[in-house]
Amino acid sequence: MHHEIQKMREIALVYLDRSGGLQKFVHACKKYNDSKQSYAVYRFIISINPSDIGELDATLGNYILHNPIQAAQIFQSVCFIAIKTLSLIEQLQTEAQISILLKPTHLPPLPSYVLSLSAFPFNYTSQRFYMSEGIAIAMGTVTKYTQGARFLCTEETCPFSEGFRYIRVHLPGATESATVRNDFVCSLCSSPLQEDMKFRVLGDKQIVEMIDAKVLNALKGYSNDKSHFRIQTFTVFLRDELANKMKIGNHYKIIGIPACVQNGLQATACIEVNSVQLCKPNGPSFVSDNFKYLLSLTSSSRWRFTAILANTFASQVVPPGTYNTLKLAILLSLVQTCEKENADYLDLLIVTSDTLVIDRLLNYSICLLPRGIRHPPSSEIFPSVSRDKHGTGSASIQACSAVLAKGGICYIGDLSSYKKDKLELLQSVLESRMTTVFIPGKKYGEEADQQVTISVQTSFWSFVDVDSSSKKHMQKDNFLIGQMDMSLIPPNLVDSFGLLMYNEFPSCHQSSPLVHHILKKAINPEAMLYKVSKQFRMQDYEEFILFAKNLHVELSSEAENLIQGYYLASRRVRRDSIHGSTLSASALKILISLSKAHTKLSLRKKVLEEDALIAILLLESSLTLKHGKSAFCIAPNPVFPFDLNDENSLQQRDSYLMQCHHQLLKFIGAYGPGIHINSNEE
Repeated sequence: MHHEIQKMREIALVYLDRSGGLQKFVHACKKYNDSKQSYAVYRFIISINPSDIGELDATLGNYILHNPIQAAQIFQSVCFIAIKTLSLIEQLQTEAQISILLKPTHLPPLPSYVLSLSAFPFNYTSQRFYMSEGIAIAMGTVTKYTQGARFLCTEETCPFSEGFRYIRVHLPGATESATVRNDFVCSLCSSPLQEDMKFRVLGDKQIVEMIDAKVLNALKGYSNDKSHFRIQTFTVFLRDELANKMKIGNHYKIIGIPACVQNGLQATACIEVNSVQLCKPNGPSFVSDNFKYLLSLTSSSRWRFTAILANTFASQVVPPGTYNTLKLAILLSLVQTCEKENADYLDLLIVTSDTLVIDRLLNYSICLLPRGIRHPPSSEIFPSVSRDKHGTGSASIQACSAVLAKGGICYIGDLSSYKKDKLELLQSVLESRMTTVFIPGKKYGEEADQQVTISVQTSFWSFVDVDSSSKKHMQKDNFLIGQMDMSLIPPNLVDSFGLLMYNEFPSCHQSSPLVHHILKKAINPEAMLYKVSKQFRMQDYEEFILFAKNLHVELSSEAENLIQGYYLASRRVRRDSIHGSTLSASALKILISLSKAHTKLSLRKKVLEEDALIAILLLESSLTLKHGKSAFCIAPNPVFPFDLNDENSLQQRDSYLMQCHHQLLKFIGAYGPGIHINSNEE
């Protein structure tokens, strides 16, 4: 065995030399040597590429992967000999003072190296490297732990009452009491050992709770996935340079060593992390052939493709041709989801008297995204603070629905069911896309209070029951034409949502198909009631949205002029003598977001005037509900004024939208401050 160990030491030295690790090691030694300070522990990080070292020597490669703690001792011996031979650190006395952390760049892509947190048995006793992935749902504050400590014999005549014979270093899974205790005895004279506190080396430690990404399927309001699985959170320890490497709500792939931590009578399975890698979702690089064929058929018009998309969307929930404006807005919001900061978010607030159908439609729609979350009313929307359950007494920040929906949609249900303080917090987040968590220091064992700011990269959907609003509040008499009674919701909160939409129950000739649809679905929930449901399946829409949302689009100068002209003209028209302009400053950003979304939905990369027109009509309709009609007088349902039954109705809609375009140009010409827009005479 000694011969094998010696051979592995030689191979380890060759690997360090070839990989450039030896040069990095010498540079790290120089920093320690230049400090002229004596340490109990000298810590070195060695990066290991399993493929390279496996080709160099299979025995050592296998030893590193399956016995990493023992393998670290081989590198410890090599590093000690190198330091002494080359005189790299003058203060170093014993080999025990060297602490080696092996960091594999990756693991073999084999099932035996993957640790699934939703599968059993959970192998936490092998103490070898595993790869796992999940979402960070809770994060503790950074605290200190003992990285290494020096112990001395209490018997003054003993040779080990001085020097660096007894060095304790942290090992994966070890608790603080395992590293530093008062019951150690001298191996030479059996006298008690006492820690030399001057040489204690402290490091940073952060406890993170992670959960398998499958949990996202369980948090959706509706799903076709009928499989059953068990989900359980697991604890990971981030130490030293890895502290604060994770952000709450993100999806990570980690490599680490599983262990079992004992806390009183309770044992917790955990992972000591060696490396952290952010997982970025890859959208599909294709759309279905049926969508491609539909795009080619509608190439003569910039509006028809998205009109048919909205018309046929969610045919499993509502009949084709119903709720078209709302379905278009939903599709626009879906393709504007992304994980970038300062993204063009598109939030929806729907005023309706038909909450059951709207709830089903929104539930169905969030399932088209990997991160669509239906917020359960019993929990918190935004991050909250609780005490860490691992006995440290420190604070732990819980992710909650809005952060779990990062890069997606958080559907929060009926807005009128929330109390005033929750609505104020929601308004603040909608305006800033940030939320602040306050951590009182006294409560969680810290010297000072802390404030942690968390980015909320999520779009929000909600609805308001117009019937409950009229019951709870007295109707006002001084409404303007087209204005809705929104007295149940604070006006500033309503303005914070990108689009306000009104969806009443369909009229008599439209309600019959909806009633038939609901009854047939109640009898046979799996039935495909329409031919279009087979042509454009839920999976097709899911792939389409993931493809469209990743398109990079740019504004054309014509579209930009049209948007700016409408915005400036509307600010002039929509004003009163007391408050000035009723058009919020965010309206321009919403217009650009809507225009870009319509371009993505059309599978184009340049925003055209046709996209800007749809955006303007949707926003004007929303402003009419909030503040009443303006001089730019539009129809009650400006984007879908007709039922789309055949090609003639599509042609009729195109002609109507062209008239709206000319009407918009006249409005800008009359009220825009010196705006000149080229009118296309067709």
